[in-house]
Amino acid sequence: MKTDYEISLEAKKENIEDVAAKIGIEADKLIKYGDYKAKIKRDGFDNLSENLVLVTSINPTSSGEGKSTVTVGLSDGLNKIGKKSTVALREPSFGPVLGRKGGATGGGFAQVVPMEEINLHFNGDFHAITSAHNAIMALINNHIFQGNELGFKEVLFNYVMDMNERALRRVKINANKKDERDSSFDITVASEIMAILCLAEDLEDLRSRIGDIMIGYNQEDEPIFVKDLKIEGVIVAILKDALNPNLVQSLENNPAIIHGGPFANIAHGCNSVIATKTALKYSDYVITEAGFGADLGAEKFLDIKCRVSGLRPKAAVVVATIKALKLHGGVDEANLTEENLEALKEGVKNLEKHVENMKKYNLPVIVALNEFVTDTEAEIKFMEEWAKEMGVEFSLTQVWAKGGEGAVDLAEKLVKLVEGNKEELKLLYEDDLSTEEKINTIAKEIYGAAKVNFADEAREVLEKIDDLGYRNFPVCMAKTPASLTDDGKIKGRPEGFEITVSDIKINTGARFIVAYLNKVLTMPGLPKHPNALEIDIDENENIINLY
Repeated sequence: MKTDYEISLEAKKENIEDVAAKIGIEADKLIKYGDYKAKIKRDGFDNLSENLVLVTSINPTSSGEGKSTVTVGLSDGLNKIGKKSTVALREPSFGPVLGRKGGATGGGFAQVVPMEEINLHFNGDFHAITSAHNAIMALINNHIFQGNELGFKEVLFNYVMDMNERALRRVKINANKKDERDSSFDITVASEIMAILCLAEDLEDLRSRIGDIMIGYNQEDEPIFVKDLKIEGVIVAILKDALNPNLVQSLENNPAIIHGGPFANIAHGCNSVIATKTALKYSDYVITEAGFGADLGAEKFLDIKCRVSGLRPKAAVVVATIKALKLHGGVDEANLTEENLEALKEGVKNLEKHVENMKKYNLPVIVALNEFVTDTEAEIKFMEEWAKEMGVEFSLTQVWAKGGEGAVDLAEKLVKLVEGNKEELKLLYEDDLSTEEKINTIAKEIYGAAKVNFADEAREVLEKIDDLGYRNFPVCMAKTPASLTDDGKIKGRPEGFEITVSDIKINTGARFIVAYLNKVLTMPGLPKHPNALEIDIDENENIINLY
């Protein structure tokens, strides 16, 4: 069996101008990065298609669910049945590529290419975001060194890098000097600059949001913002090209727009508003995904991205695998290839919760069962019968093995759902609820929690939010993706549990409140045997072992 990378290497790629032409993007709208990659010059967003589809999933497991694979395959499937479709994805982070897994470009015959370039440096967006973020930190430090005219008493900003490096979670700067202070590094995908780039509508919105980043407090406990340093111009200059979305292609030479990459466990987990709207401008159908399960990525896509952008999806696809459902049902990973209907019956409760959650937004739902060769006829039949009992549309997909052809059934059923949907999207909470009420609503309605506890540190920030005028901000929950709870070891659909908000951060540039559940790490570490030990180049200078 060929690896994903071997399949990608054998792909016959078309010149990026030809890919762009399929959806009406003229060559002069492209900034080329070689033959197979380009940036699309930003333009107005008028006459957008309304056929936006969100792909999400159950809580992810170690077996993999194939959400990105289904997302790419579905877009290819729509093109196969005559719909002009574009897939809109996030950019992979370099840290996880070197760590536990390969990339985030799909798999098998449902991939976007050039896979190795997308997974490594791509078109430089992450470098620009990292540089812009750290430039702000450098200019803060220089301001303090040069006399501290603004009177910094506390610096809220820190450093970022696109790498998994646990040694940098806590650092001291200006060590052994009078202005010594503690600081830290986050991974770039957790940067507020990343969030801003993904939520900004245009260059002026980007400038305004950067200026609004709260970077510290002065001696009177008044907030200090980036605009007080008068450095918005240089930061926007660093990010100017990065704000343009990136165009690549699927293995079937259909367009794919990839831009931005905030993680859904520590940020809002969606690609950029600009990328999604660009895809909607040039396509009839746009298939996009949000990170991890529907409790994280989908909730944030709807309650943050859709709230601020006006985007309104017409349907949700929830991806699951039989293997992953059996894991949620209590089966050990070593026994996943064995038929186990009892475990499947228990594990499917996790899927039920995610389906129920999407329906709370008035979204029609279709479950995409991503087929594996180890799935038995009895297990597949169980899932089909479960879907009938639930009253939810269902499709068995084979995109890994067959590409778009393996998603034709899914595509046809999805079109019927989209065309038949006359409902208005219903967001989970109103803007004017307090931050505490918003957190409680998400925890109880989406996760199924019985109670929310707040640490003293979180309570202190809650009290500041109304005083500073940020009550209307949506909430971005940072928690483990592996569970509906704040404990990654708890699988399935637990009930009666409590969650703890350990800390809260006000992201005034991104314009959302981050609530951290149970000490979520914003700088991952590397495993004992990181994937970096395997990556190399062969005699033909091809990058190998990304997966």
